[in-house]
Amino acid sequence: MASKPKSLSLHPIMKTIAIHTLGCKLNFAESSTIMRQFEKAEFRIVDFKEKADVFVIHSCTVTQQAEHKCIAAIRQAKKRNPEAQIAVIGCMPEINKERLEKEDSSLLLLGNKEKFSLPEIIMFGKSRISTQNEVFQPSYSSGNRTRTFLKIQDGCDYFCSYCTIPLARGRSRSANINETLNSICEATRNGCKELVVTGINIGDFGKNQSESLYKLLIEIEKIRQISRIRLSSIEPDLLTEDIIKLFAESGKFMPHFHIPLQSGSNKILKLMNRRYSADLFAMKVNTIKEILPHACVATDIICGFPGEDDANFTEGYDFLHELPISYMHVFTFSERKGTKAFDLAKKVRSEIKKERSEKLHKLSEQKKHYFYSENKNRVCNVLFESEIHNGFILGFSDNYIRVKTLFSTELINEIRKIKITNTDSDGICNVELLN
Repeated sequence: MASKPKSLSLHPIMKTIAIHTLGCKLNFAESSTIMRQFEKAEFRIVDFKEKADVFVIHSCTVTQQAEHKCIAAIRQAKKRNPEAQIAVIGCMPEINKERLEKEDSSLLLLGNKEKFSLPEIIMFGKSRISTQNEVFQPSYSSGNRTRTFLKIQDGCDYFCSYCTIPLARGRSRSANINETLNSICEATRNGCKELVVTGINIGDFGKNQSESLYKLLIEIEKIRQISRIRLSSIEPDLLTEDIIKLFAESGKFMPHFHIPLQSGSNKILKLMNRRYSADLFAMKVNTIKEILPHACVATDIICGFPGEDDANFTEGYDFLHELPISYMHVFTFSERKGTKAFDLAKKVRSEIKKERSEKLHKLSEQKKHYFYSENKNRVCNVLFESEIHNGFILGFSDNYIRVKTLFSTELINEIRKIKITNTDSDGICNVELLN
């Protein structure tokens, strides 16, 4: 990581900069960290839809659609200011640099290690590209007093057959517990109420330092200024019973788990090079629901993976139908060069993938409606945000149900006890304030 310059000033003219972030919550946390560096360098941050001197596109390559969005953002930036400097940072310069160079040879391309030196590179021209992702860069989101997303881990050692993340972000790494706690204190000093712990594979936290995610969570719980703590996605084989019990015993940890499954067929899980069986996943979900009956349990599903025949899809669908999960993020398989899945035979036709996706989306909606109905008349705590929706203020319950009540400035960034009454046609629950 490049050292910070002592003084970065652009007087007498203040330049403008805009950023567009694609992909995961980790990218958003990192974008905030990078833009704070630009603010210190006296850049003025403007919306990406405005004309700017510098446009930054924080890219994602998980799917082809993500790459298409990156190219579209480049073209939008060029249209808004043909003279602007455009930087594309993150995963796409690591994985598909050639496509970006074909789009525009003048683009500044920085991979996941170099992107944190972007302010110095913009001002002083210290441009270099490398795919060596060896240093952990702590990051957190800012500009929102309600919650902050804190990056505790980066990279992945799993090498799932469909995934480019190990190629784009390198091997798993993290800071130690003490360094992470210092980052948390910095991230929460603006008074945010909720901390979201995120990373590429957070269950791997501390494994190279004889530490663990469980030990970190115990220490985070002790930080008095944090009222609520959530986990982002965690692999089923790394979600321990100790972590689940900690969530049940502590009032700070929110009963909300996102556990990627990807397929309910063991045959497909093996082809995906996942490190668990469908039975292990079911055991983790059932353990959560036994200990925390009102917990929200979400998952990710990929449909149309090479080799997935009708029997495999039906097996996976039936498995999901029986599990007490709350909703699903459904993804259609997207081929990625450089992955093992790219070379697998028995590709699934696009029209079949579409049919399977639609069926899974419908199942997800059914699961969500049932989960919401289970919570009707339940009393719980909600953290209200500042967003206004047709005259209502929005927030999330402890178990991640989107709720609303009539807007009041007194509710912004406040945790209030409520009773869930009913769900409107927009899929948001009405609540009755109890205090």
